[in-house]
Amino acid sequence: MRKRILTIMFITTNIIAISQTRLENPFGLVYRNAITENVPGEVNIHPVTYQLNGIDISANIYTPANYNPSVKYPAVVVAHPNGGVKEQVAGLYAQRLAESGYITIAADASYQGASGGEPRNVDKPANRIEDIRGMADFITQYAGVNADRLGLLGVCGGGGYSLAAAQTDKRFKAVATLSMFNSGVVRRNGFMNSGLSTIQERLTQASEARTLESARGKVRYAADTEITDEMADNMPFDLYREGHYYYNRTHAHPNSTFRYTMSSLLDLMAFDAAANMDLINQPLLMMAGSKADTYYMTDSAFNRAIATKEKELFLIEGATHIQTYYVPEYVAQAVNKLNEFFGKYL
Repeated sequence: MRKRILTIMFITTNIIAISQTRLENPFGLVYRNAITENVPGEVNIHPVTYQLNGIDISANIYTPANYNPSVKYPAVVVAHPNGGVKEQVAGLYAQRLAESGYITIAADASYQGASGGEPRNVDKPANRIEDIRGMADFITQYAGVNADRLGLLGVCGGGGYSLAAAQTDKRFKAVATLSMFNSGVVRRNGFMNSGLSTIQERLTQASEARTLESARGKVRYAADTEITDEMADNMPFDLYREGHYYYNRTHAHPNSTFRYTMSSLLDLMAFDAAANMDLINQPLLMMAGSKADTYYMTDSAFNRAIATKEKELFLIEGATHIQTYYVPEYVAQAVNKLNEFFGKYL
């Protein structure tokens, strides 16, 4: 019995130690093989804060091994998913690209994560697009960056907003998306058009929420329900089921939340990231898991990109949407493709 108790204590202690190691990463990073200290001669991370339209933006810059500020490097802006923060998948891809020789930046969206802005968790397309432009403003002034070799990578909702940003911002010389999510279309129509019958009802709720905010300062939130594992297991879509485990279990971060202000729907539901794809004339790479239930969004946007002479749709074989965020073999496929793409056009 004593041996059994000691064994249980040992296992429990190790679980706690692993958990503490992950949570106590000095940079808050929660992805696999994240940087835990800056070592000379290796890829380093540099937490920074800068102002964007009066709001403090919290960002991480990753510099390549043996970084020399007097040398000119290509750079990549990385935009995080809806509800995500820079310490999760955006940070993972920013670090991996830095390992390939790029200076990269991943920032928390304004009103979200560790960035400023009130009320919290506003999720308006115009803000997210401006956040991407703001990252470009900052990184192109960073020591060692060649502003003429600037790329853009957007993940999930950040992918949709990256497409919208690149439609008009020609500082981005090459544009890539991973598991693109068209936030406005989904907020309006529901995932796979599952919410068409409630559009007007939800717009009324958003309008009422705006009235409350302006009159009494009371903020109403959407997607603010505590989800249990059992509830997630019964969800009909891989995206939301696997997203629960990624964001709330395996890669949880205290700044990451699914909720957003109800009034944001007034802007979200009128937004379509693919509406002006004919404005993109830069080289375009769109990547999605071959088993992703979100693939229809990537396919739709890709087919509308008729003005670029260089575009490619790349399927990550065997991957679902969320699995492209962290599964080593799928991340490796995406990173290899990004290196080929950015290597050619930056």
